[in-house]
Parts: sequence; structure tokens; C-alpha cells
Amino acid sequence: MGELGSDTGDGSAYSLRPGLQRRLKAATVKECIRAVLKEKLANVHYVPEEIPELTKALSEIIKDRLKEQGYERYKMVVQVVIGEQRGGGVNMAARCFWDADTDSYAHDVFMNDSLFCVVAAFGCFYY
Repeated sequence: MGELGSDTGDGSAYSLRPGLQRRLKAATVKECIRAVLKEKLANVHYVPEEIPELTKALSEIIKDRLKEQGYERYKMVVQVVIGEQRGGGVNMAARCFWDADTDSYAHDVFMNDSLFCVVAAFGCFYY
């Protein structure tokens, strides 16, 4: 079988861990984030009144595209931070309690002349 599981009584086995092909891959998640940011932010200018809606929309788009990749049994958490490009620095950190064998995350940064955007996406496997 290769995966931990238990018999559900109907002839199918319930998998406690995702198979190797079903695991969340940080590189794939990062590519997805990068593609969305490039597509949606390439010509966007920083307008403070529009940023709350934009961050919400970006997080939903990224989450939906990750779900389309076939990570059905993963809970996706996507955090988007957008700020005005003023030459300053920003540090962002996250700490999580999770199963390092099944859960993963990826992040990416996008910048143009007007704004910067930092995205972190976390995938936690449902047991």
C-alpha cells in the first residue's frame, strides 16, 4: 500500500498521508503565486483606497488556482501584503505548528515602480 491508512468497510482505504504525487510542492505553489502576481499587478499603481480589495481578490485568486492544481485534501491559507514602493525595507515572518511530512508553504515577492507585494501560501493536509 505504501501509505498509512485504514479500511473504511466499503472496500476503499482512507489515506492518512498524501501519496508522493499528491503532496504540496513548494516550487509549484511559488510558480502559481508568481504567475498570478505578474498577471494581476504588472501595471497596477499604488492607490491606498484600492489596496484592501486588491489584497482580498489576490488571495482568493491564488487560493482558487492552487485548489485547481489538485490539492483537494489541503486547507490553503494565503496571506497577501501590499505596500507602497518607497525604498524602505519590510520583514515578514510566520511560525506554524504542523506536520512537516505533509504540510508546506511557499512565498514570493513582486515589485514594480509603485508597489511591492509579498505573498505567503500555506497548505495543511486534512487527516
